[in-house]
Amino acid sequence: MANIMLIANLNCDRVLQLDKPLVTGGRHHYLDDGRRLGGGGANTGLGLVWAGHDVALVSQVGKDETADWLLAEASLSGLNCALLHRNDVVTPELLLLMTPDGERTIIRPQRPRFVLGTPPRFANWDALYINSSAEGCEFWAQEALDHSLVIAQLAKDERLRPCHVLITSESDLAGRTTLPLWQYGRSIAGEALRYFVVTDGENGAKAYTADETYFVPALDTDVVDTTGAGDAFASGLIHALVNRHSIIDAMAEGARWASFAVGTQSSVPGVKLKQYLNQSV
Repeated sequence: MANIMLIANLNCDRVLQLDKPLVTGGRHHYLDDGRRLGGGGANTGLGLVWAGHDVALVSQVGKDETADWLLAEASLSGLNCALLHRNDVVTPELLLLMTPDGERTIIRPQRPRFVLGTPPRFANWDALYINSSAEGCEFWAQEALDHSLVIAQLAKDERLRPCHVLITSESDLAGRTTLPLWQYGRSIAGEALRYFVVTDGENGAKAYTADETYFVPALDTDVVDTTGAGDAFASGLIHALVNRHSIIDAMAEGARWASFAVGTQSSVPGVKLKQYLNQSV
């Protein structure tokens, strides 16, 4: 299997189950479901670990009890945490407000500054995935392009994301550009870009190239918790691409993993994905 590096967040999620959808000025009752492992690093990484890949996480946490809990949970789950940075900022809990229809609202403080150091030797890595606002990501990505498959999530701003595959959602893309999507993707990812993948929830996903547009539908599933669906899609996509599947097959795998994620009451992928992967061996 593949050696995969993820530059992504590792979070401690505190889940509050609300009794009804959020409304301005409303009053809500909640049940506290406790804390759970979350963030793009865990949500994307654990599925790849279960698929048999060696996954190293580049992120930062504090030096407090919450950070120790995060590292223990992530390491016991099979993620390689040797590349994690530790800072002197207290590690906060992220509040996930869950409504009965499975939708979620995330409340978190501003993240502390995270600066990446000298890039590693990417000849040892089959893939690099970037889903982080860490400073220096573009330099790591540029260094990796000639050695590894580089997949990146479109940032919340217009920062560069050199990569072979750029991923975003229709909602995150809304209002961002008037350019044709392939041209916009190239302006962010550079000339190495092969595919610009745009997900759209229950409406499926599309991949754009200079000449073609590919489409895969979403899978019908009972939605329990939408947290981590995009991360699961990326995870399935990465798994298929490092196994040299076509972009259509990779997006279909991503859609399948996302369907397992929304049907599970957790941020990280659940038992249905494990069962599917065990059957696929």
